[in-house]
Amino acid sequence: MSRWDKHYKDGFTPWEIGRPDPLLVEAVEGGLLPPGRLLEIGCGTGANARYMAAAGWEVVALDLSPTALEAARSSGDGVRYEVHDLLAEPAPGGPFDAAFDRGCFHIFHDPADRARFAARVAEALRPGGCWLSVAGSTEGAPRDSGPPRRSARELIEAIEPSLELLSLRSVRFALAELQPMAWACLSRRREQPAQPSSAPLFVSDP
Repeated sequence: MSRWDKHYKDGFTPWEIGRPDPLLVEAVEGGLLPPGRLLEIGCGTGANARYMAAAGWEVVALDLSPTALEAARSSGDGVRYEVHDLLAEPAPGGPFDAAFDRGCFHIFHDPADRARFAARVAEALRPGGCWLSVAGSTEGAPRDSGPPRRSARELIEAIEPSLELLSLRSVRFALAELQPMAWACLSRRREQPAQPSSAPLFVSDP
């Protein structure tokens, strides 16, 4: 049994808020995610997946917890729910127009795992497809609980090889009890590789 499935069996799920994440709703209503097919990574009991399906998206939703997915499937919402470890295997059912994760990307302490996770998301997307990730932030007051903290540099270093960063902004994580600082990170699958850093270039004098 994975630790995530144990959390669901024990009823310890402070990340479940019983409604779509406000940042996802904002992105959809603002037209920031290309409409069509969505991959949700770490869907839990399915609040975000149901919202997207009701909005007309075709949704494939992944989680490590069979217990969470059993609850999600009981709603009969037309979402394809899969027990799947994205770090271990490519996403099923692709390609996708958009991807969303709320609190998955930030769980990896090893930089190589974060980079592999970002690469997996990128390969699941169509060219130009976008990924919205909500991740715990190093900003804000000290705390002893809540989501893992990641710096802006840690996120960008993982994302930049595979995806183009569109925006990174400081937000609040909507949780059952806490409202800790977080990052809303929007990126897009690259159409050309990131170019290497270079010395400053100057136009020569005539």
